Amino acid sequence: MSAPDAPLRVLLVDDQHLVRTGFRVILEVEDDIEVVGEAADGERAVTMASALSPDVVLMDVEMPVLDGLAATRRITADADGPAVLILTTFDRDDYLFAALRAGASGFLLKNGSAEELVEAVRVVARGDGLITPALTRRVISTFARPGALPPDPGHDAATADLTPRERQVLELVARGASNAEIAEVLHVGEATVKTHVSRVLAKLGLRDRVQAVVFAYEHGVVRPGG
Repeated sequence: MSAPDAPLRVLLVDDQHLVRTGFRVILEVEDDIEVVGEAADGERAVTMASALSPDVVLMDVEMPVLDGLAATRRITADADGPAVLILTTFDRDDYLFAALRAGASGFLLKNGSAEELVEAVRVVARGDGLITPALTRRVISTFARPGALPPDPGHDAATADLTPRERQVLELVARGASNAEIAEVLHVGEATVKTHVSRVLAKLGLRDRVQAVVFAYEHGVVRPGG
């Protein structure tokens, strides 16, 4: 991973050369971002992620040899590995569950702006794990439908180490609330919320807020449609 003052190291993964070139042009304008490599398929992405130690892998989904979801699973299997930012058109919402379970830290719409791309890279690089609140809520609404997930009667055991306040924070995160919104609900400062979120992630062994959302729905902490 990069030193504190070093540029963020990004690996671009897409089977379309023109797409990679476009992303490179956008990112390399920024002083704090460096594109360290490009891969045209998932297998090559896994190899390069190991060799180049990027901070962020910008990952397409549909690629030859090894698709982006399988590549993401292999890359994020390393706890010290890079964050993976999935590129999606969102109409393919059938990929969302698989991408989240694979360990992706966020989603980026391919028709988004250059500013959104740059900010998304910075967001996942610092471990926050989500893109924009609007997209977060759309993702949640996609898989938080009644019947989308089976109930998990063991959810109490899964969250046994959480304090009541930490469980409350997890519930709010799972509903797409920002730190500012959680602070308002709980009548505490945002710094306190950040501390609670960090403790929740640490206790549950999760990388970021995206995984916290999936965990909460899969373990029945929040009921789909509730």
